[in-house]
Amino acid sequence: MTKIVVHTEAAPGPVGGAPYAQGIIARGLLFTAGQVGFDADGRLEGDITTQTHRVFDNLAAILAQGGSGLDQVVKSTVFMSDLGQFGAMNAVYAERMPQPFPARSTFQVAALPAGALVEIEVVALA
Repeated sequence: MTKIVVHTEAAPGPVGGAPYAQGIIARGLLFTAGQVGFDADGRLEGDITTQTHRVFDNLAAILAQGGSGLDQVVKSTVFMSDLGQFGAMNAVYAERMPQPFPARSTFQVAALPAGALVEIEVVALA
């Protein structure tokens, strides 16, 4: 099996130089690393709505670099530091993720990198 690394300067690189790729293509699928709402300069600002939009910007950039797009996502996993903000995150998700919506799991976690409010990873057709 061949693995192809996907990397774009249009999305943040690994946090603190951690050993992971933004994305990997294998067996016709593109797997993204979890994305938080960092901007291109590594800043994390704003409320859940702002951060979720930025997450989708980052995911879209990685998917595009890999020859895919949000319309090709088949599975997403959402991690939130507070499920009390689910409604606001879900509104952005519904706006940014094309239909038919992919399968999805959502979890509340104790903490996310840099105090992020939301992190999303996806699997898409490559």
